[in-house]
Amino acid sequence: MANRWKNRLRERDATPESVYLNRRKLIAGAVAGAGLAGIGGHARAMPEGLEPNPWEDITEYNNFYEFGTDKRDPQKYAGQMTTEPWTVKIDGLVDRPADYAFEDIMAKMTVEERIYRLRCVEAWSMVVPWNGFELADLLELAGVQSAARYVAFETLYRPEEMPGVRYPVLEWPYVEGLRLDEATHPLTIMATGIYGKDIPNQNGAPLRLVVPWKYGFKSIKSVVRITLTDTQPPTSWNRAAPNEYGFYSNVNPEVDHPRWSQATERVVGGGLFAGRVPTPMFNGYAEEVAGLYEMMDLKKNF
Repeated sequence: MANRWKNRLRERDATPESVYLNRRKLIAGAVAGAGLAGIGGHARAMPEGLEPNPWEDITEYNNFYEFGTDKRDPQKYAGQMTTEPWTVKIDGLVDRPADYAFEDIMAKMTVEERIYRLRCVEAWSMVVPWNGFELADLLELAGVQSAARYVAFETLYRPEEMPGVRYPVLEWPYVEGLRLDEATHPLTIMATGIYGKDIPNQNGAPLRLVVPWKYGFKSIKSVVRITLTDTQPPTSWNRAAPNEYGFYSNVNPEVDHPRWSQATERVVGGGLFAGRVPTPMFNGYAEEVAGLYEMMDLKKNF
């Protein structure tokens, strides 16, 4: 499935790791849009004019409430999370329900590079060069049954390693969900790395969901269970505050959070006086995903 989309980026547009770590500019020439490009088996997706955030931004500034609510808490405390061995239970409406070992999954998947915008519901953003594989391929491995309509996800819950779960910030374990057509969209990936390195614990090791046109909290971290179902599954933030967080949570500058505007965003790493920039519809991926919601009221189904 890696090369199903029209090529939009060329090999010379890829950013070497040395360039990335030194915060230098991306090579010019990336065309408009967020398309995929199969380049030697590694696909890239990138809206125009963006450069990846440095490793420090991506790994030191994030949300992972199982380790605390401060942006720096995950880096401080997530190192105590055990990630080997790791299994993912895939069950529900599938032909081959099982506990899949992480190494067995990786042996069957095609890992690609995807450079994606990340937009947090808190109105900040960054650009992350993920490595991972299409979720559709993993679901195909398990054999999705015709009655399935939704995909539910669950994060690891291990109180002895996760100090944040001592506090009732959310109902644990953290859960999320997608419609099946969202889950099998080619932009939806299970990330296993950042810029060619194994994904750090604080970013959701060893396996996390990435859905780039939705707010970041939809991209559930450290996944241990995937369930195919015919009914819409509960999601943690919607369950905690349904008036603030919808099931879909698509990036939409025209639908404000009840407590702040979503029309603009602060770019992490942009500097103290960089100000805010406009937020694009579907986080810049409208050309690829708007068709999924053609018949929906996006204000009602936020």
